[in-house]
Amino acid sequence: MYKNILVPVVLDEDHDPKSSYLLAQALADEGAKFTVVHVMETIPAYATAQIPDDVLASRRDEVSDLLTQSAKALPGAETKMLHGHAGRAIVDYADAHGTDCIIVASHKPGLEDFFIGSTAARVVRHAKCSVHVIR
Repeated sequence: MYKNILVPVVLDEDHDPKSSYLLAQALADEGAKFTVVHVMETIPAYATAQIPDDVLASRRDEVSDLLTQSAKALPGAETKMLHGHAGRAIVDYADAHGTDCIIVASHKPGLEDFFIGSTAARVVRHAKCSVHVIR
């Protein structure tokens, strides 16, 4: 059983984190810590220069609220917004915070994943802890 579980989520209509939350609860030791994270990809500077600061701040607040709402389905979970490349940010966060299990959802791999790799594939290859992939 695990004591420090990281559950990365994607906050859109096509992804439902319920199965990740259920697995986290099933794999958790008594008193386990749950952290639900969402990674906001970095927007290139040439694009952010054209977007007003208040629009960017509003979107960050909106995503943070969605993350908080989603994490309510996993009792006692903390939330954390990460920034950067998703796979790298997840692995770096797990390493820095003593995570002993990452539960990550994955889509069915396509041809493009063989060339650039998916987030789940990067996490599996680079994480120093157990990784459970849900498909």
